[in-house]
Amino acid sequence: MLPVLFNETIQATLETLYMVFASTCIATALGLPLGTWVFITQRINPHHRINTLLNIIINITRSIPFIILLVALIPVTRFIIGTSIGVNAAIIPLSLGAVPFFARLTDNAYQRLPIGLLDTGFSIGATTFQMIKNIFLPEAKPALIQAITLTAVTLVNYSAMAGAVGGGGLGDLAIRYGYQRFDTSVMITTITLLIFIVQAIQWIGDKLTALIAREVS
Repeated sequence: MLPVLFNETIQATLETLYMVFASTCIATALGLPLGTWVFITQRINPHHRINTLLNIIINITRSIPFIILLVALIPVTRFIIGTSIGVNAAIIPLSLGAVPFFARLTDNAYQRLPIGLLDTGFSIGATTFQMIKNIFLPEAKPALIQAITLTAVTLVNYSAMAGAVGGGGLGDLAIRYGYQRFDTSVMITTITLLIFIVQAIQWIGDKLTALIAREVS
């Protein structure tokens, strides 16, 4: 591999890591309260209309293929960032695409907890906020770490797709050199790096999940 291309590969890898990290943080920050709200309106303070509306919004946004969402959000991205091209611009659709995904995983994490926790919260007269903060969030930590890990892995795949529209990262490198210039070595290198990134994220997530599970138990 040529030195210039080697440098571009390093840069593309760093861009991918940056996009995945930033969009995972944003998706977690927005998806956690959204998923928690879905759970609250279903189990703690039942409100059928709000719960139905939230589920419809999450299901609709999750059903849109990311490549279509990427293009559809170009005006929004340009309004927020000032451009629709580049790594920072790619973070917007990556984050928004992952929010409903993480929200659903958050709701599922709560739903898998023992029903007795809900009864305990009601019996001691805890408020909704207290039940979420002191009962459900601590107990759901291992499942939420798994949800964050799965979201980050999914965003690695999304970030590669973002390269199709000039989003930067390894996906952009694979398209410009591996596909358009028929450079098989670049294509193999980018695929290998993406696999390595996914494996590293999964390994870290599994270790954190096991560590927190021991603390909770």
